[in-house]
Amino acid sequence: MTSPATTPPVTVVGIGADGWAGLAPGSRAALEEAEVVIGGPRQLELLPAGVPAARVAWPSPLRPAVPGLLAEHAGRRVAVLASGDPMFFGIGRTLTELLGAERLRVLPHPSSVSYACARLGWALEETETVSLVGRPLATLAGALYDGRRLLVLSADAATPAAVAGLLSELGYGSSGLRVLEQLGGPAERELDGLARDWAHPAGDPLNIVALHCRADPDALPSSLVPGLRDELFESDGQLTKRHVRAATLATLAPRPGELLWDVGGGSGSIAIEWLRAHRSCRAVSVERDPVRAGRISRNADALGVPRLRVVTGAAPAALAGLPTPDAVFIGGGLTAPGLLEACWAALPPGGRLVANTVTLESEALLTEWYRRVGGELLRLAVAHAVPVGGFTGWRQAMPVTQWSVTKSGVKSPVGEAS
Repeated sequence: MTSPATTPPVTVVGIGADGWAGLAPGSRAALEEAEVVIGGPRQLELLPAGVPAARVAWPSPLRPAVPGLLAEHAGRRVAVLASGDPMFFGIGRTLTELLGAERLRVLPHPSSVSYACARLGWALEETETVSLVGRPLATLAGALYDGRRLLVLSADAATPAAVAGLLSELGYGSSGLRVLEQLGGPAERELDGLARDWAHPAGDPLNIVALHCRADPDALPSSLVPGLRDELFESDGQLTKRHVRAATLATLAPRPGELLWDVGGGSGSIAIEWLRAHRSCRAVSVERDPVRAGRISRNADALGVPRLRVVTGAAPAALAGLPTPDAVFIGGGLTAPGLLEACWAALPPGGRLVANTVTLESEALLTEWYRRVGGELLRLAVAHAVPVGGFTGWRQAMPVTQWSVTKSGVKSPVGEAS
């Protein structure tokens, strides 16, 4: 039996399209000294016959197989091959999470993004990267802004055409695409064109797509801050309107990595804008109407956050088993028996709860909770200028009562310690 103290570390070697010839001496030595080399079939083929280690290809799906595969070769000198920089959208992160950084020795190679920026003359620190490897195509939608330069990590040879199709669908057909294949290798190649005219056949699966985003004249503009235009959401009227939504998101105050429960999702606008605040934010939208639940998923895809989890069911029952939230927004169903109690009980200390309503019955309930728990109770009112005959007047939207509170060491309305 071997202990963690005596087991050799796993060496992760980054390798590029230039193969063995492009490896630094230390990386070559690590592979020559290994007893087992694990990697993708394409990567393993880049090794010369002189590397004596047993070669093991990753199975698919990869992540669930990693612990068992490493356990099978415990005690042996194991090297893992990775494309480019293992810590940049690579296997290095998975291995770090499973083994810990102290059990790894990482030998990086220039990433495809570094190569692409070098070829394009783009500053690396100013270039956003979106990975479509193992991620939905809709992930790209959230990064599209007029004039923005993006690099897209492709899943396969079909990705460039899929990207061109998505751009055209979302009103970015004028965007320029450059596909860079086999970067750094002898078969390096580039393909250029506009998204709306893209007709190149599928090429090499090892490619990265460079985008120079150009919005078409009729494209609806989006924004980095909360309060997207209402027209960007598919809706049946159950939508937190943009000005109230912006104020609500400001009160919810999303932070990187945090999880939101969006209870009574409607069109999903609050959860979607929460997710757009940072790529590591997480959200669950709970909606009892299956038609609306499907609409929430479509809105999430269209606005670039397909990672939104949608739960179809009535709260509070549908909340059972969900991961602990950092914040809860209640946009509907406030008077459902036990709903507020369940949301409050789920919040950890420091968690935030925000509830909006337009009805007197729900307002009375929020007033009672405000009296017992504290927080902030306010009314949001928005009026729009509209034609009144030959003149202009104000049309008042229904005022929204909002209660917000941060959970701390106080007593809950049901007499339990918070």
